[in-house]
Amino acid sequence: MPPILRSLLFVPGNTPRMLDRALNLRPDAFVPDMEDSVPWDEKANAREVTAAYVPQLAKTGVRVIPRVNSLETGLLEDDLAAVIGPHIYGVSVGKMDNPGILGEVVGIMQRVELGKGLPIGTTKLVPWIESAESIVKLRDICRSSPRIVAIALGAEDFTNDMEIERTDSDTEIAYARSAIAIAARAAGILALDTPFFAFRDPDALRENSQASRSIGFRGRFAIHPAQIEILNHVFSPSMEEITHARRVIDAFEEAASMGRGSTSLDGKVVDVPVVKRAQALLEQAAQMGLLESDD
Repeated sequence: MPPILRSLLFVPGNTPRMLDRALNLRPDAFVPDMEDSVPWDEKANAREVTAAYVPQLAKTGVRVIPRVNSLETGLLEDDLAAVIGPHIYGVSVGKMDNPGILGEVVGIMQRVELGKGLPIGTTKLVPWIESAESIVKLRDICRSSPRIVAIALGAEDFTNDMEIERTDSDTEIAYARSAIAIAARAAGILALDTPFFAFRDPDALRENSQASRSIGFRGRFAIHPAQIEILNHVFSPSMEEITHARRVIDAFEEAASMGRGSTSLDGKVVDVPVVKRAQALLEQAAQMGLLESDD
């Protein structure tokens, strides 16, 4: 079963003060960042600071998924050597334009694991989809390694690659979003949405993330601690949804006991696909600990 990753909090990897503050937070994953939030002349420092904080972050019980620099920077191998170990769940890597790049990254991960005496495949992988090429090759990227547990949309880099304007409406990323959600589902992994930068607008974050969830995304990266609670709420089944799912299953089971293959509830048809959707929602709720113990 895929992990629960509703909220993944970015923390600049070169800032001990912010990493200290993060220790009191409880997102579904910490993402100490060595990439975009770190200036080039701070990269080595970010690597050292992040490596030092990884064990402390892991002690909180929250998954740790450092974001390392991409293969093209020449920094990737040193980054991976610094953070791969028993305290991290996986790593997040950008600019995964095609399966060839991903294969090179996985090869480096394997060498680092072997050098540290870890079983091969211990470290999971979250590739960032950030270019037109990666959208075209999504299916092959998603299936290129069993290490992959999720793929993430990087909307800023994607629109830059497309040479189009990034807008508040998100219309320019609508196709990319849908393609990622579908490809991830087909591969049995999670789709994670791009960060929402208007962190002082909780209502906009909630509305945007609800739209994201409605097309199949299972979580999102947070750039501010205030976003964690909203993301956890939006990407979790609500009590109303849980109650409705139970009613759907009960109605269908009653109809089945009378030899019928479908029924209705609240004026809507209830058939096998509707029941399967209700069952999947309840399974998700159970994984998140949202059901009562007798369920």
